Amino acid sequence: MQIANIPASLMSIGHKHWQRLLETYPQEEWLVALQSTVLPVFCLSDFVAKSCQQDISILQFLHLENGLVSATPDYAQLLAAELEAVTDESEMHRALRRFRRRHMVRLAWLDLTNAQCIDASLSQVSKLANTLIDKAGDWCYQHLASRYGIPMADGVEQPLLVLGMGKLGGEELNFSSDIDLIFCYPELGETQGGRRTLENQQFFTKVGQKLITALNQVTSDGQVFRVDMRLRPFGESGPLVMHFSALEDYYQEQGREWERYAMVKARIINPVAPFADELKAILRPFVFRRYMDFSAIEALRNMKRLISQEVRRRQLTDNIKLGGGGIREVEFIVQAFQLIRGGREAALQHPGVFAVLDELKARQWLSAEDVDSLGRSYRFLRKAEHHLQQFNDEQTQTLPTDEVGRQRLCLTMGFNHYQDFCSQLEQHMQSIHGQFMELIGDESEPCPDEQVNELSDLWCLPLTDDEALALLAKFLDEPAAHSFWHALSGFIDDMRNRAMGTRGRESLDKLMPWVLSACLKDNPAPSVVLQRLFGVLKAVCRRTAYLDLLLENPGALAQLVRLCSASPWIAEQIGRFPILLDELLNPQHLYQLAPLDGYYNELRQFLLRIPEQDLEARMEAMRQFKLSQQLKIAAADVTGVLPVMKVSDHLTFLAEALIKQVVLDAWQQMTERYGLPAGVQLPDLGFGVIAYGKLGGIELGYGSDLDLVFVHNCDSQQDTDGDKAIESRQFYIKLAQRIMHLFNTKTASGQLYETDLRLRPAGNSGLLVCHINGFAEYQLQEAWTWEHQALTRSRFVFGDEALAARFLQIRQDVLCLPRDKQKLAEDVRQMREKMREHLQAGQGFDLKQGSGGIADIEFLTQYWVLSESHRQPNLCYWSDNVRILASLEHHQVISSQWAEALTTAYLAFRDSGHRCVLDGKAAVDESGQFEALREQVREIWQQTLG
Repeated sequence: MQIANIPASLMSIGHKHWQRLLETYPQEEWLVALQSTVLPVFCLSDFVAKSCQQDISILQFLHLENGLVSATPDYAQLLAAELEAVTDESEMHRALRRFRRRHMVRLAWLDLTNAQCIDASLSQVSKLANTLIDKAGDWCYQHLASRYGIPMADGVEQPLLVLGMGKLGGEELNFSSDIDLIFCYPELGETQGGRRTLENQQFFTKVGQKLITALNQVTSDGQVFRVDMRLRPFGESGPLVMHFSALEDYYQEQGREWERYAMVKARIINPVAPFADELKAILRPFVFRRYMDFSAIEALRNMKRLISQEVRRRQLTDNIKLGGGGIREVEFIVQAFQLIRGGREAALQHPGVFAVLDELKARQWLSAEDVDSLGRSYRFLRKAEHHLQQFNDEQTQTLPTDEVGRQRLCLTMGFNHYQDFCSQLEQHMQSIHGQFMELIGDESEPCPDEQVNELSDLWCLPLTDDEALALLAKFLDEPAAHSFWHALSGFIDDMRNRAMGTRGRESLDKLMPWVLSACLKDNPAPSVVLQRLFGVLKAVCRRTAYLDLLLENPGALAQLVRLCSASPWIAEQIGRFPILLDELLNPQHLYQLAPLDGYYNELRQFLLRIPEQDLEARMEAMRQFKLSQQLKIAAADVTGVLPVMKVSDHLTFLAEALIKQVVLDAWQQMTERYGLPAGVQLPDLGFGVIAYGKLGGIELGYGSDLDLVFVHNCDSQQDTDGDKAIESRQFYIKLAQRIMHLFNTKTASGQLYETDLRLRPAGNSGLLVCHINGFAEYQLQEAWTWEHQALTRSRFVFGDEALAARFLQIRQDVLCLPRDKQKLAEDVRQMREKMREHLQAGQGFDLKQGSGGIADIEFLTQYWVLSESHRQPNLCYWSDNVRILASLEHHQVISSQWAEALTTAYLAFRDSGHRCVLDGKAAVDESGQFEALREQVREIWQQTLG
């Protein structure tokens, strides 16, 4: 290149570099003679100039008596000689970097002065990279083998095989490219002959780590290559090194289309690899299908779609690699033929673009004119790319916006004016894009939702933390963005490791941008909502129908986000039982609750589709009904449609409907087997269910179990009237067992309810079901005070009218017994202290068991009912605390002030505990907000029970 052709602005840069060189090495008088040769290159490349300033031996290496060294060196021989005497790791790092710098300067010099064609430049950069990787790997292997021994399997030494991916694999590496690698080894085993034995996996992991450090670490001598290992199985979360069998299992069972696309350009870096053929045999079936695989076209379209997103997100309008008609589109055209026909045509399995283009031309799969046009355009773009990177050893494919960069590009590409270069570039890119659209084309229109488009990049592209946070800065402040990205990146890693199938991954990839967008809309804590949604998505990721449901029904997705935002308990329920997603399809239906007395009719309608003989299906259906109705109640709850008292009413009536159906189903099953018990006149069953605790008090919560007691009124000792007759009272025991089985058996949708029968006469040692007269006798003669306390919260919830009336009379008789108030107070106080000792949570205010909490209020009402009902029988009419307190006030057992204080505290504690359940927390308050209410309860307790 003649100095006369170089613009003054570039000459000024070159002179500054030259002067700095002379100032750095004033004693090197031989430099003066090289000025006319060196100065033009210093004008064109800061990288070359700074490298020579850092290491004058580079110029001595390049400029011998006969001028620039242009013949291709034997890189392997030269580097082996330099590493032969190196024993220290830092020395090895230094040698690699100096070697790389020296030879990259040489290649840049040849390219910038147009002393070699782009084909030769690509080939030499690739050969240099091969040598640096291979020799560094050998050094690390030998260095570790001297300590741990040689890795062996069945008496055969095991090598580390390095797969070069991308342009390195195709031997068309960029000048300043990073390198994509995958490490593997043949077989499991262990090292032999060292001071310490390691498993082969451990040994090769250490080798891989040292090799990455040798290449990737930035030192005072620079860097050899940026190393990217994300293309390995399972990505960043996968093992660094895999043995052949694990590699084969992964690609057969979990390999994805983009990995297949990437593997087209895979090449074994090791020059001598005894297991190379075996490794190729493992990878070949995954990459190249035996049949004509036109599905590859859609896979490439998807890849191109992702690239278009990246171009749009980063506003890469002048990118000659990723833009329309850029370098990547040529590679797509070539790889489309490879993926479609490569299984049948071995010649197409070559990883290099030029070799495959020649093959396409020879076989006339592309016309000679088209191949020649693609080849010319590709070489033009690759040469421009190399020059852009050689100016300052930067990995860039973006056209310069500054005048210096444009002048350099014009000079090296042979143009007088930058506009002339741009015109030529546009022609080449239009030619490439035309062929790309003709072959692959049909690129889907981007989603009309701009926010979803941007968030698609967040999910689909391998962004760095800085890139992701910059994108999220449009939607969130810095702390929230960090939290959101931390949650999302963890989920991305998790999903990468899950076996989902191709269709499942495609559906998830389409859905996730919408999920992210929904989380960011009107949510005060988007990262929290996102975490809750992940539980749901993990549960359904293998069930493509649910992913499609959310994708095709934006309203359902919006409802899911709304409910998960309101309650982690709801999110957990949907995650455990994905069938609940069906309830989100119709928002109006979701918030339209059954009337309190309508749950049983709804349940009967729900069960009509299932034959009565299909017991398992009916059990599962009842559980699904409970879950779906519970979700509706929760949805109405968290959105403020229902107050907490009404929530408990709905949960209680839902439970009663299911109790009724369970008893009837159990009765049907029992009578079909044993016949009717003696004395039964249908529709009466001679059987009843008594509810205690929260169900008895109409205060059921979402996670509440059922405290039940079963009674019958069968006085006969005769057998049932069936073919397999049993004693009639034995029938009722078996009926109770069957009821418990229907409640407690776990199906796909879990248990119907957890049931507790310990409040029956004689507790766990008593029969599961007792005669109503036995129940009366026990309550009147044997029951403890605490059992009478429990009776205040009891109700008859299912059974014959005669049994119900008999139970109410027994309950009235027992509760109205005259009692010694002092003895009663002592019993109540002792039971309360025992309960608190065993059940109270350690930290904060336990809303139920803590001093001044719910249990204290319940014990007070129970005490007043038991102590005063002999005077005022109407006190024992109600079973729920709020109405008991109102009744106590009405009959002047307690003052209006006490009734109001206890009712206010009781409702406040219940409401808070209820929210804790929905928030997935223990029912404990640490805020201190209830101190005044607690103090009032404690004061009343002290005055009443001392």
